[in-house]
Amino acid sequence: MIELEKQGNVFTLTMNAGENRWNTTFVREIAKALDEVEASSGPAALITRSANEKFFSNGLDLDWVQAPDDHPEGGDRMVFGNEFMGLMGRIITLPVPTICAINGHAFGAGFMTALCHDVRIQRIDRGFVCANEMQLGMAIPLPELALFRHKLPANVFYETVQLARRWTGEDALGAGIVQHAVDLDKILPLAEKLAEELAPLAANREVFGGQKEKLFGKGAILNAEHGAAHLLKNADKYRG
Repeated sequence: MIELEKQGNVFTLTMNAGENRWNTTFVREIAKALDEVEASSGPAALITRSANEKFFSNGLDLDWVQAPDDHPEGGDRMVFGNEFMGLMGRIITLPVPTICAINGHAFGAGFMTALCHDVRIQRIDRGFVCANEMQLGMAIPLPELALFRHKLPANVFYETVQLARRWTGEDALGAGIVQHAVDLDKILPLAEKLAEELAPLAANREVFGGQKEKLFGKGAILNAEHGAAHLLKNADKYRG
């Protein structure tokens, strides 16, 4: 389901669960991988990718959400919301540089995951990133809105969350959603190159992670009250 490898200073987390749909079991497996990353010391960077060339992540495990008793492999439905949001808050403030290799579609929770990374590389020839909650008739929770607002320019934010625009790699690059858009066979080599270049920034984890907290955490400088990471980690308090 989740594979974590390390070569030199670079960790590579590979999601290997088909369409990589999100349920509690999936959240907890990724959390275990992050435990290993955070237990390391010295220079490091993390690449997150998918083994599926068509899907980076196709969002929530809707079959499990709608009938959790029929899909016990997905884990406890009641704790999913807080654990998922908390994991997103953890990724956005991870004390090492993070690179997301978006090699296929990234919808909903998959798009959130990508945005929580420091650097995003999207496949240019096919695949979309999209917050598709409006298409599904679902309201976007405040912590998720905060994440999109922090990471996206204002006009791009509105098109993304309110109009459910699907962004191709080329369009996402132009809109500032991703920093790079390249062919499929170039995504991982570019991610590895960037990871090696950025890994030294994590030599002092306290400083690198601490500044992320200032950007995205409680009382964040980019937000009037609290930042996306604080809202994500305390999602049960922000339901409106």
